[in-house]
Amino acid sequence: MSHIISLANQKGGVGKTTSAVNCAAAVAALGRRVLLCDVDPQGNATSGVGVSRKNLAFSIYDVIIRSKSARDAILPTKYENLSILPSNIKLAGAEFELVDLERRELLLKTALAEVRDDYDYIFIDCPPSLGILSINALAASDGVIIPMQCEFYALEGLSQLLLTIKQVKKLYNPRLDITGILITMYNGRLNLSMQVLDELKKYYADKLFSTCIARSVKLSEAPSFGEPILYYDKNSKPAQAYNDVALELLARFGDTI
Repeated sequence: MSHIISLANQKGGVGKTTSAVNCAAAVAALGRRVLLCDVDPQGNATSGVGVSRKNLAFSIYDVIIRSKSARDAILPTKYENLSILPSNIKLAGAEFELVDLERRELLLKTALAEVRDDYDYIFIDCPPSLGILSINALAASDGVIIPMQCEFYALEGLSQLLLTIKQVKKLYNPRLDITGILITMYNGRLNLSMQVLDELKKYYADKLFSTCIARSVKLSEAPSFGEPILYYDKNSKPAQAYNDVALELLARFGDTI
């Protein structure tokens, strides 16, 4: 049975795409067939696995808006067991084009149903908003990973996101659940980071991943080379951290190595 997991946070700059790329690559390296679905018009997850956003024959835009087969748009990457359903700037206008379409919240779910059995895990990188594209991703998913920084505003944003997840679960997708909260850009030397983490443990202890992703120059450099951290510097601390997150993620779905 395959699992579809969205990485969502309406707050930008929290390591959402970085986590989508690196979780997908790490799970793929553990021998699972993985599809990374880029639903962000910025297309950073696409370039993050070494696929050029220019001259794409088809993208997620064609799949959602023009009813193109997802199988026609999916591309292999140079990384083991990892494919990409790419995105580019064409998706930026999709919010407006989707307004008049019937069942517009379920278009991505319908598209992925065709290829779901081809993969063990499908990771969806959502845009940094709670618009119709993110609603599509959540409606198509079994679970949500919430990447977040240890900042005060992040806690405020979390409550809004949880409300949206609750609404999507009620209206479109009763199977939707929170897979986990992943702490990113962590700096254990800051009192604020420790205070926010303590607050999260108080209310969401069962949802927090046991591994935090620390701030890292290597992790920031890897996307400019189109490489997940596991391939850019496999011996680095963030590469080990994302591998640990991948193992914990599989365990949460009862998938043992």
